[in-house]
Amino acid sequence: MLKLFDLELSGNCYKVRLLAALLGVTLDIIPVDFMAGAHKADAFLKLNPFGEIPVLQDDELVLRDSQAILVYLARKHGGEAWLPTDAAGMARVMQWLSTAANDVARGPNDARLHDLFSYKLDIVKARHQSQHVLAIFETHLTSHNWLEFDRPTIADIACYPYIVLAEQGGVSLANYPSIHRWAARIRALPGYIPMPGQYQAA
Repeated sequence: MLKLFDLELSGNCYKVRLLAALLGVTLDIIPVDFMAGAHKADAFLKLNPFGEIPVLQDDELVLRDSQAILVYLARKHGGEAWLPTDAAGMARVMQWLSTAANDVARGPNDARLHDLFSYKLDIVKARHQSQHVLAIFETHLTSHNWLEFDRPTIADIACYPYIVLAEQGGVSLANYPSIHRWAARIRALPGYIPMPGQYQAA
């Protein structure tokens, strides 16, 4: 069985749990006591020397980084629907995974880290970046039901958690109706599972 070393309140862990649920893949969830520093303990560092969560273990294969784990699950269990293999299709999806790991991470994710977990960072910069990112998503989703193509892909799953958790970083989603509709479409997917703190406005 697939093992997921997990933190319930982590959006990056949640995106892995969410994709697995949508694909009907069972995960053996192994909680990591983040507040006690278990992610920096020697046993965990053998799995991921960066000391970051999530980590996915599939027999002898150990994968770190949520975006990489999404790619693995999509290719192994989801087929073309979730991650196409043609050059253009794959690139169109991967650009959003990069957005999730960079622009979204330094915006809504950082703001949430500051407010919810007391991380010391530039909160003014994080909230400014959040508004910039949300405006781009809002404009794009005004004319698209999904980030790419006419169906959900791991592009949507990668970006979804920290967008809908933006309120936990003091960033309002009240003025982003297209983002609300996109989030509602994701919540309506068969197998969808929620995460604590998610903004539920439709």
